[in-house]
Amino acid sequence: MGEGKRDALRVDFDGQIRLEFHGANVTSDAGLLAYRELDEALGLTTDVEELGIHDPRTGQNTQHSVTAMVRQSVYSRLAGYEDTNDAERLSVDPVMRRIVGGRATEKTAASTSQVGRFETEVLVDSDNLAQLMDLSGRWIDQVRRRTTVNEIILDMDSSVSPTHGQQEGTAYNGHFACTCYHPLFCFNQFGDLERALLREGQVHSADDWRSVLEPVVSRYRGTKKRFFRGDAAFAKPEIYEFLEQEGYQYAIRLPANDVLYREIGDLLTRPVGRPPKKPIIRYGVFLYRAESWNCYRRVVAKVEWHRDELFPRVGFIVTNMDTAAEERVIRFYNGRGTAEQWIKEGKEVCSEVDAAVLSPLQGARISGAANFLVWKTGRFTSST
Repeated sequence: MGEGKRDALRVDFDGQIRLEFHGANVTSDAGLLAYRELDEALGLTTDVEELGIHDPRTGQNTQHSVTAMVRQSVYSRLAGYEDTNDAERLSVDPVMRRIVGGRATEKTAASTSQVGRFETEVLVDSDNLAQLMDLSGRWIDQVRRRTTVNEIILDMDSSVSPTHGQQEGTAYNGHFACTCYHPLFCFNQFGDLERALLREGQVHSADDWRSVLEPVVSRYRGTKKRFFRGDAAFAKPEIYEFLEQEGYQYAIRLPANDVLYREIGDLLTRPVGRPPKKPIIRYGVFLYRAESWNCYRRVVAKVEWHRDELFPRVGFIVTNMDTAAEERVIRFYNGRGTAEQWIKEGKEVCSEVDAAVLSPLQGARISGAANFLVWKTGRFTSST
């Protein structure tokens, strides 16, 4: 009854108190305005339709533009809303309406059904998926135009996304001991998600690496210093050769074998005397060629003797950083652990598995949202 009256309700004990209802003007997501301002300054979502992402529907079916729909999908996940069920409430949220723009400013943003159709029907078009998968890289390039980057470090890693029910592409993965998806990621040293690929749960960690890495490498061909890091899953001769042809210096963990252990036999002798509190670290370096390799390559070994441990911790790194000291190669490789933290951060931002590709942009957290939509709507093919 109070909403239907023109004058505010008052209480008799104090005439200066007015009771008014402004529910439509209350929001809990005002922080999105800062991200939208950054978006506007960099022009991240203004050219979505110009990139070729299109909506084949016509007439009253397109109440909101493609740009508006992409913004609503991106910013709702950025705010922590895991799925489209929240779109019904967000459609009347004053901040979301202003962020989306267009028709939403005067009326409402897209409803749950509209967002659902957009993500599961419009974005699954093969052309739209191709453009969407490149969108994160375009956004990163847009930011980099305002800064000078003379060095790029690429980190590739896979992760586990547990699934429940009979979802498309879900499969049991023996390594992770669960039914899951097995996505592949490529980050740069700033934490920007360069590219992501949704994959079936049972594939190898490096499966279809080229479709992720090659487009990223092509964008940075003009960069002076280029580096790559990867764990033992990426210790493949075809990856070495590709990186060498592209002029990348790399450090990739090498699975241990008897031949490698024989090369560092002198480092595996237990130190005499009382073990110190700090680990005793020894380094070794040698040339090695596996049967599947086309040439000899440098291998750096690190042996750590820890107190109260009977056997040493041994690691091997294959690298073409021929002039770098052993300690520097190991230190450089250890930096790839940061990529695992970017993946972890994305999963913590959105607890639902589908949103795990959300990652930080330098100064903001919206670059990975494009790859999130690829994951959300993607099909299990080498191109997506």
